[in-house]
Amino acid sequence: MTATPGLGTPRLASHDLLRSVFRRHAAGVAVITARGETGPVGFTATSLSSVSAEPPMLSFGIGTGASSWPAVSEAEHVGVHILGEHQQDLAATFARSGADRFGAATAWRDGPEGVPVLDDVPAWLVCRVSARVPAGDHRIVLAEVVLGDPAGPGRPLLYHQGQFNGLRD
Repeated sequence: MTATPGLGTPRLASHDLLRSVFRRHAAGVAVITARGETGPVGFTATSLSSVSAEPPMLSFGIGTGASSWPAVSEAEHVGVHILGEHQQDLAATFARSGADRFGAATAWRDGPEGVPVLDDVPAWLVCRVSARVPAGDHRIVLAEVVLGDPAGPGRPLLYHQGQFNGLRD
């Protein structure tokens, strides 16, 4: 492989290359929730994407080794929560393995379709799962929006260079 002028030295595709490149990609931060057999589950996601306007659909990725995967793999409905810059601690809690994600520090309630709904988020949706598409060690979950609320408080939280950040003015 030869260097390309002005572009540095290209590297062969690998897990490390993908992670390095996506650390430079600023992404919105969401928490996905579902009702599991033993209670609520949830995880922080930066893979949330709008898929279709008609019908209104979105997608997100989840690793098959994630603690939330067994519940998400069976759930008919999931909650999608857009986090605000005031919720960095919440994002970190839902990203941390072994954390008590729905403990006293997390304000939430049982929402429509039994989906755990987080309080004080800028926006949330309840979605009906349409498909779970294999994608390497992950699944891409496609879900149709059922209902939600886009009128919560705060500015969006972003993930960039391995850190949660607010927007700069």
